[in-house]
Amino acid sequence: MRAKSSYLVVGIIVAVVAAWLVLRPLMGPARKSEDATARPAATASAAQAAPAAAPPLVQVSLIPEVQRPYALTIRGRTQAARSVVVRSETAGVVAVTPVLQGTFVKGGQVLCRLAVDARAAALAQAKAELQSKELQMQASRNLAARGFRSQTQVLTDEAARDSAEAGVRQAEVALAQVDIRAPFAGVFDHRDAEIGAYLAAGQPCGMMIELDPLLVVGDLPETDVAKVRVGATATAQLVSGQIIHGHVRFIAHDADPQTRTYRVEITAANPGNKVASGLSADVRVDAGVGGAHLVPAPALVLDSAGRQGVRYVGADGRVAFTPVKVLEETPQGLWVSGLSGPVRLVTVGQDYVSEGQRVRVAQE
Repeated sequence: MRAKSSYLVVGIIVAVVAAWLVLRPLMGPARKSEDATARPAATASAAQAAPAAAPPLVQVSLIPEVQRPYALTIRGRTQAARSVVVRSETAGVVAVTPVLQGTFVKGGQVLCRLAVDARAAALAQAKAELQSKELQMQASRNLAARGFRSQTQVLTDEAARDSAEAGVRQAEVALAQVDIRAPFAGVFDHRDAEIGAYLAAGQPCGMMIELDPLLVVGDLPETDVAKVRVGATATAQLVSGQIIHGHVRFIAHDADPQTRTYRVEITAANPGNKVASGLSADVRVDAGVGGAHLVPAPALVLDSAGRQGVRYVGADGRVAFTPVKVLEETPQGLWVSGLSGPVRLVTVGQDYVSEGQRVRVAQE
């Protein structure tokens, strides 16, 4: 009996172990499912307990709007007010060149002189012919007064005298044309004819340029042409370091088809012809008065489209962007246009925020 009892105990133990081994895999997934269900619940509770992320912190400065004279800066160059090629009015051989090229001359001064040739003799002949016709006309009048000459003959002799007088004037003009003179006061910039050269009528003796007044010419972009008026003051700083002042005398009404710019001419005094033609210049042209803001140079940023502008904080606490145009650079900052009224300009953190983003303001 005892042996049967021992076998019974052993059988019960074996059955319990076998049952545990069979049921253990079935109990594992349920426990894991309970753990998985509990974990999201714990995570959600932790998320609700954590505070929301704070908006970025920026520093701003309140920039007021100031009424300030506008000035447009363009690239230009000096140019002679007048440039004329002086040509011969008659044919002949150059006999004298009394003026060196590059010399200042007065109006009417001889630049080239042609050989007189037979022009003096032609003038003397014309004068002798005039004297003969004068005597013939006087004789006709005396005879007509005594009834020995008809009135028709007298009129014929007067016409002959007038014709001889015209011949004298023509010979005088031909003789005067051997002197090729400066049409105005200026610089005889280039001589084309040398002694011994033959000039036909219309061939050049040289070039005259007028440097006082002097022109400064440039090109206005189509966005700025409406801001400039004839008579506006202008200042040009030349590449040589010289500074000249003048006024706008001409603005083109038709744009250059290639550059879409408008030619502008500024006239300036140039006493003593000290400023030469053809010098490059930075020209500042007065463009009236308008609103401007003085902003620090680091405040300028570029938006996604590559436009230069500034970021500021609006009344709703969000960042906004406005393109601006630099009017003038000063040691205190940049004067810009494009903003309106007082602006809370982002001066620290402007590179790390974007348009429409809500921010916290550290200091105003």
